[in-house]
Amino acid sequence: MVSGLIEKYFRYNRLPHIWCPGCGHGIILRSIVKAIDELGYNKDEICVVSGIGCSSRAPGYLDFNTLHTTHGRALAFATGIKMANPNLKVIVITGDGDCAAIGGNHLIHAARRNIDITTIVFNNNIYGMTGGQYSPTTPKGEKGTTAPYGNIDKNFDLCELAKAAGATYVGRATAYHAKLITELVKSGIQNKGFSFIETVSVCPTYYGRKNKKGDAVNMMKFLKDNAINIKAAKSSDAERLNGKFLIGEFYKSIEPEYTDEYNKIINIFQKER
Repeated sequence: MVSGLIEKYFRYNRLPHIWCPGCGHGIILRSIVKAIDELGYNKDEICVVSGIGCSSRAPGYLDFNTLHTTHGRALAFATGIKMANPNLKVIVITGDGDCAAIGGNHLIHAARRNIDITTIVFNNNIYGMTGGQYSPTTPKGEKGTTAPYGNIDKNFDLCELAKAAGATYVGRATAYHAKLITELVKSGIQNKGFSFIETVSVCPTYYGRKNKKGDAVNMMKFLKDNAINIKAAKSSDAERLNGKFLIGEFYKSIEPEYTDEYNKIINIFQKER
């Protein structure tokens, strides 16, 4: 952890964290906090919201305005917070199951509205906290406790989903590419609209063990060797891209933001009274 970040932004009485040894979530959380620090926001200007799951433990360690909500409902609570106080920088920390399964409907409508919320998905391809069930991002053929012979569902590309639903900022990084996470989160927070950042994490305890991926070091090496930045991919041939996945800033646009549009309705109403 960068010197001073723990003292400035973390709740000492909640540390050490409870994530498993080798889990990538701590790296991702550190990168998020570093982004906030580099942007220079006061802690009272930030509100961090989560649902349920391994990733959703994160706000409990952070000394911001925080809210730990019900499973899949983080974006619904975050929407209420943003509507009540549009000046807050609202950040949602969620997992692949929390946001794409039970919370999937909230995800697509928050993106559709283009409400100014930055959503960061800790994607470890499995339900880690509840015992290793397969999730909407578990690759086809991979195993989970609820798919002992292999998952037959096609997995979501969360970034494509968010973009198609209307998000105005979309990016992806991995736990290995910690500096990229920080840069994407900074850009996402500064975007006036719905920002979606997928961070590919590692879960050696459930996903790795169940699918014989090796230890945490091997899983991190996989991320290093198989992620290609979208900028480099543009000048790469098909052979180099075969079997790889893209990281980087995928999409950015300027569209009307939801709370601004809502305030216009309020102003029209007040003028007509």
